[in-house]
Amino acid sequence: MSMLIEAGSSREPRLTTGARVRLVPAAPSLWRVVDSRGIVIGHLQEAAHPAGVRFRARRLHATAHTFRELGEFWTADEAVECLRFAR
Repeated sequence: MSMLIEAGSSREPRLTTGARVRLVPAAPSLWRVVDSRGIVIGHLQEAAHPAGVRFRARRLHATAHTFRELGEFWTADEAVECLRFAR
């Protein structure tokens, strides 16, 4: 289970899966998700929710120069898994 953190904090969520990624701070409550080759595969962002903190998975769409929302998840692990497998 991932550690849930208060929305708006800048503490990095702890990933518990065996995914070989690292989180690099990009802004308050926003991290770049970097794979084992050093390639940014997307962003993880905290999102306030009445029931607690959710994590948004976002991927850059290069041709449109925008980010695409892949979904909101209750754990950082789930959001990272979405980024890893939604190519």
